[in-house]
Amino acid sequence: MKSIVTVPNNVLVSPANPVPNINSKIKEMINQMRTCLEEAQNPQGVGLAAAQIGLPWRIFLMWPNNKETIRVIINPEYVNKSSNLVKGITDNRLEGCLSVPHVWGAVERHTRVTISYLDDLGQKQQNTFSGFPAIIVQHEMDHLDGILFTRRVIEQKGTLYKPGVDDLGKEVLEPIEI
Repeated sequence: MKSIVTVPNNVLVSPANPVPNINSKIKEMINQMRTCLEEAQNPQGVGLAAAQIGLPWRIFLMWPNNKETIRVIINPEYVNKSSNLVKGITDNRLEGCLSVPHVWGAVERHTRVTISYLDDLGQKQQNTFSGFPAIIVQHEMDHLDGILFTRRVIEQKGTLYKPGVDDLGKEVLEPIEI
């Protein structure tokens, strides 16, 4: 079973290759990704790109709510992005990544995106995502282009945070000096 790759690892910052066809090898990789995503705890995973298990393919899974089915996205392309942007997820949570453990930051993202892609059966799909699912799509699309959310935070002149403890022993987020 594959495990989640963490920084520093070149596969995380390299553009992924298009999937030429959905064969048994690709289906097995998707199953491995599904297992990794389902088992990711603390934090729970909501998305996973193939690069995050060390494989350079343009595939990601998204699972915004563990009561839903995991969605498989293969060879996605943006069709449209809203002009409206939000910095940080709508309820003020910070963005994080299973491949960049214990680091968080607010990333400015489009509030709505439309992508075309193949599903795991090879069927062409086009969907529009808004809110939290739109954030997941953009985060994972960045992975496919070799871009980590930390790079986006730095490009946007934001702050990265790590866990810490205050004087009273309470857990807090501390800014990371860049």
